[in-house]
Amino acid sequence: MADPNVIEMANQLAEECLDVQRETGQDRLFMEVASVLGASSQTMEEAFVTAIRTRMATSQGRSFLKKTLAQHRGNDAPE
Repeated sequence: MADPNVIEMANQLAEECLDVQRETGQDRLFMEVASVLGASSQTMEEAFVTAIRTRMATSQGRSFLKKTLAQHRGNDAPE
């Protein structure tokens, strides 16, 4: 398991990266950031990619649930 400080830094960087991705529309920016991190720290790269993937998966899960509930209620899928 990674050092808790590494995980905390990776989580913070993941949040910042996702904010930049949303603003710029670069949906694979995190891959570029991961590459930069991996050049100096594989541990940081892995923690960052894990943080990104879990956040992206959570977002997709929430979207799915929202769509499913809207369909159940007879509404059009939300945007």
